[in-house]
Amino acid sequence: MPSLNLGILAHIDAGKTSLTERLLYSAGVIDTVGSVDRGSTTTDTLALEKQRGITIRSAVVSFAVGGTTVNLIDTPGHPDFIAQVERVLGVLDGAVLVVSAVEGVQPQTVVLMRTLRRLRIPTLVFVNKLDRRGADLDRTLAGIAARLTPDVVPLASATAQGTKNAAALPYHPGDPAFTARLTEALAGHDDGLLADWVRAGTDALPYPRLRQALAVQTGQALVHPVFAGSAVTGAGVEALTDGIAELLPGSAGDPQGPLSGSVFTMERGPAGERIAYVRLTSGTLHVRDRPPLHRDGAAVGEGRVTALSVFDHGRDLPAPSAAAGRIARVWGLGEVRIGDTVGVPSEGQGAAHHFAPPSLETVVAARRPADRAALHSALGELAEQDPLINLRRDEDRGEIAVSLYGEVQKEVIQATLADDYGVQADFHETTTIHVERVTGSGAAVEFIKKDANPFLATVGLRIEPAPPGSGIAFRREVELGSLPYAFFAAVEETVHSTLAQGLYGWQVADCTVTMTHSGYWARQSHAHAVFDKSMSSTSGDFRNLTPLVLAAALRQAGTRVHEPMHRFRIEMPADALGAVLPVLSRLRAVPRAPATTGPAGSVLEGDVPAARVHDLEQQLPTLTRGEGALETVFDHYAPLTGPPAVRPRSGPDPHDRKEYLLQVQRRLGLAAPRSTAGRA
Repeated sequence: MPSLNLGILAHIDAGKTSLTERLLYSAGVIDTVGSVDRGSTTTDTLALEKQRGITIRSAVVSFAVGGTTVNLIDTPGHPDFIAQVERVLGVLDGAVLVVSAVEGVQPQTVVLMRTLRRLRIPTLVFVNKLDRRGADLDRTLAGIAARLTPDVVPLASATAQGTKNAAALPYHPGDPAFTARLTEALAGHDDGLLADWVRAGTDALPYPRLRQALAVQTGQALVHPVFAGSAVTGAGVEALTDGIAELLPGSAGDPQGPLSGSVFTMERGPAGERIAYVRLTSGTLHVRDRPPLHRDGAAVGEGRVTALSVFDHGRDLPAPSAAAGRIARVWGLGEVRIGDTVGVPSEGQGAAHHFAPPSLETVVAARRPADRAALHSALGELAEQDPLINLRRDEDRGEIAVSLYGEVQKEVIQATLADDYGVQADFHETTTIHVERVTGSGAAVEFIKKDANPFLATVGLRIEPAPPGSGIAFRREVELGSLPYAFFAAVEETVHSTLAQGLYGWQVADCTVTMTHSGYWARQSHAHAVFDKSMSSTSGDFRNLTPLVLAAALRQAGTRVHEPMHRFRIEMPADALGAVLPVLSRLRAVPRAPATTGPAGSVLEGDVPAARVHDLEQQLPTLTRGEGALETVFDHYAPLTGPPAVRPRSGPDPHDRKEYLLQVQRRLGLAAPRSTAGRA
């Protein structure tokens, strides 16, 4: 049976989880529709999800539509948990984007649709909450066309909006106005259809042909059909279910092909064991198989499948195997991580980043000193399940800094530590994460036996700036055979870890590091064939020397600290503009020219430092008499004005050579740096 991996995405409170419940109910998977308010939904299983009424972790549940098995993935709507959405995008065949008919297009809606379009994921739109007071389908459709995409095809109108009798009425194929709108939308992406439309003149094209073209273009993510209704009452959900079966393409993997799958989320079992969620794109995975694991294209060992389960008709069932197109929970894959490939890597697999990294950070400390080790272990497990939670340890202070998307995420982590791990932790005030960008070119080299190099390694590095968003690239100008591969790997790994803290303590972003010099002492042994590492280079020599060389090159190149900037959009009364603009100036915001939205309305867009967003949120109601509506989303990094912000360092500081060498010696248990004297 073919399968469809379907994501349900939305801004928080748009009704995403309620729609999931209604789809399961309509498919006969559940007997009663669960309620978010009562904490009885199928996919919100965590205690915190039930308490707060929000989705925190992605969940998978399946149901059948016609001859297709739909693996439905319910994702969080709150922007603080965007990492959960990010990992799901890579395994989707299609998506349903839920938009509230009351609130309309919201900040997270814009972010999600932009990403879905960029990744060309076939997407249906469902306008929800027609039964709520203030619902307006026409206004919502106008907002979708203006702010999400003009390539939308509304398939229904609404009646009795704002009442419990609200309904969505599908447009009839015999409605000439509807077929004209449909033809116009489709002809913009199909020259053949356009030519036939021109030749037909006033005659309408056959509706079956239009419907077929709609399915093709939806599957190619060129157009996005819009359904409407209410997840609470069930209005319009049957039409959406039919649309999912008809318009979204399913998986076409070969169960007999080479094994290939990607890990898109992780969890821990009752005994602390790792459970990987694997979307299989090819082949079949069996219990007791030993599949190879790959990370970023490189082999990282193999696992041994001790058990697996698949999702079927709303349940998670143990199974002896899982074939291409299925999503399986897999036990026994050892140190597997999110983004890893199980089996043979295929093009496009990996932990791609679709959203901006976290721009906030907080320091976490155990209330009881005895809980320090438990806190470190617990946060490590949480970071394992959420790759965008970056941990920065400060062993000297006994603290860990955790990167965040927002205050709600901080509250959830604190509650999870207490409830699931029994660790009471204190969270310090949230601060903004900056980055450093290289401003010039710098180079440095240290040779064996020369100057004060205490390590048996020669390393030369050059660092140069790269375009924003390009990441960190490592290249070699030395011949690949000039060093054992393990030494090259040690240098590359250490370059990435060293750039986590630049001249001012922040991550160095978007640069190219080139290895310009290399050298080592081959393996030496005494007459009795005992290996003597004091006369032979090891990977440790390269790992310890690389930070010193890179730090010197970075100082020569120079860096500048950049702060995260958010794009803001404020809807407000036109007469409030005079009060808002001076406040934006004090907050270092850069507004664009305002636009009018009617005789008494105004829209103002621009950029504001992430650190000032909270201040803007606090002041806006007073400035606009409670009528202002603010939307913000991360947009880019901009150079920080004034003195550069400095972040306390953790671990050995290669910019202080003497202190760095002393810490390395203590870590290695050496009384003094390794000497190269006596070597010919």
